[in-house]
Amino acid sequence: MLKQRVLTALALLPPVLAVIVFASPQVLFSVFSIAGLLMAWEWTALMGLEARSQRTIYLALTGLSLGLAWAFQAQASAVFAAALIWWCLALCLLPGFPENLAGYKPGVVVMGLIGLLMIVPAILALALLQSRGFWVLLFALVLVWVADIGAYFAGRAFGRRKLAPLVSPGKTLEGALGGLAASAAWVLAIAPLVFTLSDRQQLILLALSMVVVMFSIVGDLTESAFKRLAGVKDSGAILPGHGGILDRTDSLLAAMPIFALGLGFVGQ
Repeated sequence: MLKQRVLTALALLPPVLAVIVFASPQVLFSVFSIAGLLMAWEWTALMGLEARSQRTIYLALTGLSLGLAWAFQAQASAVFAAALIWWCLALCLLPGFPENLAGYKPGVVVMGLIGLLMIVPAILALALLQSRGFWVLLFALVLVWVADIGAYFAGRAFGRRKLAPLVSPGKTLEGALGGLAASAAWVLAIAPLVFTLSDRQQLILLALSMVVVMFSIVGDLTESAFKRLAGVKDSGAILPGHGGILDRTDSLLAAMPIFALGLGFVGQ
């Protein structure tokens, strides 16, 4: 399984990097929107939709929402703020899971709205971050990846206390702290090379990055919670060794809109 995961990651990395580095923001948005539509298709299974016609309608709705988000990108801050509100609500749902949803599973309309709030702002954020320079987008992506790697190794070495045992038994508080420490080291080492920052702005960016990493964990846990609610292990099987696209991007779905929104407070 590990070998398969590594091979899949190595196969995907070059084309993804090529799009990030060489494509225009519009082309990047279009390419990643295709991934967003695949995520929406996976989400329809978690919504409980079985008929292909119903799933196709939701796919079309997601495509329309992505198109509108790009057409009205001047209002991107409002889109990112809506995503932030959703992820704050998701954070509030996690401590009471599954009892809080045992008697009330969100209906199709609510689940559909949640899916849009997860997918559309994240795709828009990727494009708008890249429009500031591809190094800005790479900085944000690697921030989350470094946190994931740090959490993995810290959890294996020191993990004792479960972070959310009823949602994702493998995650520990020590792992989360390790991820925060690793991402803080990334910010302190790399941010001065990517941004022109005063000392005050550096501190604000560090604080923003810690918030972003914490919400990336929320994104991961939230997708795990909805998979448990739907009774499935993976959101899909499109990525050998990894599961579905949602399984690999859940952290980024939460992190990217919040990072894009927060850069305004940094003065960037």
